[in-house]
Amino acid sequence: MHCGMCLPTCPTYVETKVERNSPRGRIALMRAIADGDLQAGKAFAEEMYYCLGCLACQTACPAGVHYVELFEAARAEVEDQQVLRGTERRFWRWLTLEVLFMRPRLLRTVGALLRLWQSTGLDRVLRRWKFFGLLPRRLRELEPMAPKMSPAFSDTVIAPVELPPGSVEKAARFRVGLLTGCVQDLAFAEVNRDTADVLLANDCEVITPRDQSCCGSLHAHNGAVELAQELARRQIDAFDLENLDAIITNAGGCGSHLKSYSHLLADDPQYAARAQQWDAKVKDIHEWLAQIGIRRPAMEAEDWGLGTYHESCHLCHGQKVTSAPRRVLDAIPGLQWTELPESNWCCGSAGIYNITQPEQSKKLLERKMGHVRDTGAAWVATSNPGCHLQLQNGGAKVTQPVSLLAQAYRAEKKA
Repeated sequence: MHCGMCLPTCPTYVETKVERNSPRGRIALMRAIADGDLQAGKAFAEEMYYCLGCLACQTACPAGVHYVELFEAARAEVEDQQVLRGTERRFWRWLTLEVLFMRPRLLRTVGALLRLWQSTGLDRVLRRWKFFGLLPRRLRELEPMAPKMSPAFSDTVIAPVELPPGSVEKAARFRVGLLTGCVQDLAFAEVNRDTADVLLANDCEVITPRDQSCCGSLHAHNGAVELAQELARRQIDAFDLENLDAIITNAGGCGSHLKSYSHLLADDPQYAARAQQWDAKVKDIHEWLAQIGIRRPAMEAEDWGLGTYHESCHLCHGQKVTSAPRRVLDAIPGLQWTELPESNWCCGSAGIYNITQPEQSKKLLERKMGHVRDTGAAWVATSNPGCHLQLQNGGAKVTQPVSLLAQAYRAEKKA
């Protein structure tokens, strides 16, 4: 496909106006390598990691080119060929992809230690003393970006099985599984609790398996396909697919990957059929609420002032879920919000892009925050942990549509 309709939607191309920094240019590079006309060298590798993977090009493409599969395959080729060498890079990939995000209990242990560190206030004291200025540059830049850990993680605040009010008299309308995620679990366990409460208020029995693993999106987007496949199998095994009406995710980036397990496990004879069943049942929380009909809260939301809504790239471009989050916001009596210009333009988080490409990420964040200021909004709602943290780092007061809805339901009980 050569039309170039993707070009004005691509943040990196808009920034540089260089063809190779566009989806069309990157696909041309991929094809040249596939045809044997080009070697997967360092320049190709750097280009693939300069790409945000925001998938805006998929929305724009009239031919329906599934860029995410090409993008992930290209990064996997880069890692297979070991084009990007370096001891530091190998160490961080090993620590994150192979160790921490493959071991949920170890990840929670690290999260608990980070929570303890943050709760003592020692991080703020050392920042005031400029202690972090003694660290290597990359660590010094990363320290302020560390997310604040939740007071308690999801397995503590959500029971394995929760029943909606009145379920003793009659069975719940739906039985759903709840995905708690990894970063979502550590830094946004309260959003998981909000999601469970919203599901209960909409007559859903909620099943939340213990010690859930990472969904594998981090691995798939960074060329570690075999690890992503292993994590996909773990997720499928953790849920009773036959007896669930839906499997609910509340993280836009995770949800896009979670709906692609059938592609990831297409060649696995034991899991291929189950992966297709899995994909059919995974639903974003807003998508699910719109499908079953949102129960409008009887009480008005607290006065938050005027707000706006930023779309997670992988929710709107990957999952094509655009109207449902807005319907959730509109269902809350008294809530005032306005549309955000370029609401579906990437904020610069893009998984770990704000770590690997900090300069470009900062430019995108500044562009996003400029639009937020133009709306006069006091708060921004979004539905992805990466976007949430990025917007917070930009100085915004951030919430999520499902959290606002949960607050309105809780207000009913207090009345």
